[in-house]
Amino acid sequence: MDNMDRERFSTGLTYDEYKSQMTRNREKLEANEAAVHLSDEDLAAFRRLPGPVHVVALAEDWCGDVLANLPVIGVLARESGTLDLRVFLRDENKDLMGRWLNQGLYESIPVFAFFDDRFTEIGVFIERPASVTAERKARREAIHAADPAFGAPDAPIDQLPDEVRARLSAAIAKMREDLVPWANAEVVKELRSIAERAPALT
Repeated sequence: MDNMDRERFSTGLTYDEYKSQMTRNREKLEANEAAVHLSDEDLAAFRRLPGPVHVVALAEDWCGDVLANLPVIGVLARESGTLDLRVFLRDENKDLMGRWLNQGLYESIPVFAFFDDRFTEIGVFIERPASVTAERKARREAIHAADPAFGAPDAPIDQLPDEVRARLSAAIAKMREDLVPWANAEVVKELRSIAERAPALT
């Protein structure tokens, strides 16, 4: 049942419909959306696509990577006019989730699967770029190294004293916030590399 065709695609939510049904974190998603800035070069590249390019997004409103990355493709779709985006709730579409497991094992989201106008899959983005994962890891290790009270980066944070845990959580949140412009650019770069595989219309 994991097939995707025009009929199934049409049952997905538009980006605005997805936002309307969110029961939590909508303010955070919309704040992230307001922070998305596209370069003229990237926007021109998406506008040149031999569209329409159909994008299936798998999302849930509790997921931090969805809150960070769904707005990026939402803005790209709105500004480019060539991406036709539909959002499917992961937990209600397990057949689709099973098609795009992270490393073949994990139900990581968001998933952005790109299709040409014949609904042949072009490529897929899962969770976040590897570069963002690596940079967050390096910066988190630096945060821990700067304050011995934080312990090891892989130790459970809930075992720290309340005051230390609060300081560590604040430091990690600031680190992620500082990375947003760069991380968004990395997401756009990866999405562009997939979208540009779209075949010319014949």
